Amino acid sequence: MPIKIALIGGGGVRTPLLIHGLSESGVDISELALYDTNPAAATTMANLGQALANFPVKPYENLEQAVSDSGTVLSSIRVGGIAARARDERIAIDHGYAGQETTGPGGAAMALRTIPVVLEQARTVERVAPNAWYISFTNPAGLISQAVATHTNLKAIGICDTPCELFHQIAAALGGPVECDYAGLNHLGWVRKVIKDGVDVTKDLLNNAALLKKLYPVHLFEPELIRALELIPTEYLYFYYAQRRALRHQLKAGSTRGAEIAHLNKDLFESLAKAAPKDALEIYRQYLMRRNASYFKLEAESGTAFANYTEQPDPFAAATGYHRIAVDVLRGLYAGKPSEVVVNVPNNGTIDDLASEDLVEVACTITAAGAKPTKPLGRLPDSVRGLVLSVKAYERTLIRAAVEKSRLLAQRALLEYPIIGQWEPAGQVLDALIAGDKDLEYLS
Repeated sequence: MPIKIALIGGGGVRTPLLIHGLSESGVDISELALYDTNPAAATTMANLGQALANFPVKPYENLEQAVSDSGTVLSSIRVGGIAARARDERIAIDHGYAGQETTGPGGAAMALRTIPVVLEQARTVERVAPNAWYISFTNPAGLISQAVATHTNLKAIGICDTPCELFHQIAAALGGPVECDYAGLNHLGWVRKVIKDGVDVTKDLLNNAALLKKLYPVHLFEPELIRALELIPTEYLYFYYAQRRALRHQLKAGSTRGAEIAHLNKDLFESLAKAAPKDALEIYRQYLMRRNASYFKLEAESGTAFANYTEQPDPFAAATGYHRIAVDVLRGLYAGKPSEVVVNVPNNGTIDDLASEDLVEVACTITAAGAKPTKPLGRLPDSVRGLVLSVKAYERTLIRAAVEKSRLLAQRALLEYPIIGQWEPAGQVLDALIAGDKDLEYLS
């Protein structure tokens, strides 16, 4: 039976890429409904995406109408837009922290402005489409998914392409398919074991510095660090393990990723507004290639890769990415064939160190019944257990701060957060983030 899918945040710049993935998914889709608080952006993305779709793509100005009768609701919103991200990242840098949208002060600000909006939207979905699957891309993905799981009864799954990207890079480095044993939280996860052709090759990989350097888009981690951990970290651990280096590079570059993307997005929408319909898709493709080419360049190398962006692979043909994870999950839910995907779900005993209700990022089998962790993982390794527990404590407290509208709890959350971890600096950066931000006025 065909299903209606709704995308909250349908005016976002990655919507056409998602539409491309859905069109190749094999899922029978009756309609993709795009809702955005910026209706013009949703219309632009619907027009662009319709050229890629084998189903109707319709923009909506009313959330209830968009999600009504949906079998699945996807959420990918950015409260405050890219300007808020750029502002958060600049404030973080001014206070001595790397500027990044999902970690550090920037991640906290993004979560605090997003949680109230996401919960309001999720409750609308709960009311008008109570049986729908709710799949969240919204960043910071693990924290936002935790808020939805804690404060609604939706059938929620949080997704992110970061683990899959690392698996793909490991396979490329080793020259063939691999199986990766992975555990952690979103943007705080590690590969614990690598199996190739039925053989555990983890130690061989850890002892090969040349191969380890191939696992990331730019130089992020010293091979000695990875060997010391006896784990392979996902790329966002850079902002924990190399916080000062990331800050130095941002200061040298005089910019942040948010400011960089704001410039790219402005160029994209201006170009699309002037373009003939036949040229729109190629303009969008070039935009994605420029964006992908600059990924992590600023934080790790003090620069961008715009000059070489044409060397990037076609983003629509990429084996991994934002759209691929959503498609893998939807195939498991609707195509009648289970799929195994790393997603964010309640722990329910999967990792011994965490509570049952804590969301974790682990491999799950996806079926029509939902996402179920593939196996128990025991305790976390000593080298990362403390970091995971403290970050999860921060997530819980920050969600409470947003729900209870408590500035005091928000400051406590930043005290619990390893990147900040001090009371006075936590208060100072929090005050700066709140000042002049209408979406954070509820904390002032």
